[in-house]
Formats: sequence, structure tokens, C-alpha cells
Amino acid sequence: MIPIGPHTRVYLAVGVTDMRKSINGLSVLVEEVLQQEPLSSHLFIFCNRLRDKIKILYWYNNGFWLFYRRLEKQRFWWPESSAGAGSSGSVEISSRELSWLLEGINLTQVTAHKKVDYALI
Repeated sequence: MIPIGPHTRVYLAVGVTDMRKSINGLSVLVEEVLQQEPLSSHLFIFCNRLRDKIKILYWYNNGFWLFYRRLEKQRFWWPESSAGAGSSGSVEISSRELSWLLEGINLTQVTAHKKVDYALI
């Protein structure tokens, strides 16, 4: 479980992110695109084009955590980028909504992913 404090904010990077990026590349995106401070102890979440992979960048005490989740069959709900999007390129969600997102719930339609049996993959 990700240690979320009472002052931790959760930011989704709108649109798609190149999942080849690691901690350094994602930190640059946090600063330049999301216009946030990577060392702020907030969660910064990125998603790939197919919406089946996410990465969460998180600074904790003296170093970064990089969490990675890959879905085998379903897709994550993810906000699309558009010309009208804010200059920050992010959407802030609550820690509760983050739990829903990770469980497969579409934050706009409240639809959960079906359970995948490993033997059927």
C-alpha cells in the first residue's frame, strides 16, 4: 500500500505518457508539464496510450518510489488531453478516487474491472 499522508495530493497526468520513462524522466514531466515539485511528497500518476499501464512517482523521506501496474485484459479510466485542458496538464483526484482507479473503477461511470484468472491468460 502506498503511504498517503493527510496532506498528500494525487495528480493524474492528462493524456498519454511514454512508459519507457523512469524516475528521472517522470520527474522532468512533473516539473515541466504538470508544473509541480517532484519532491513534494505528492503522488504523480502517468498512463500509457493503451491505458493498460500506469506509473506512480512518489517522493518519500530521502528517495523516490516508482510504482508500476499493468493490467492483463482491461483498461484504466484516464482523462484525455485536449486543447482546452489547463496549463498544468493534470487532474487532481482524492486518495479515495485513487483507490477506485487502481481497483478498476471508472471515475465517471463507476464500472469495475472483471477479475482475471491467471490460468486463462
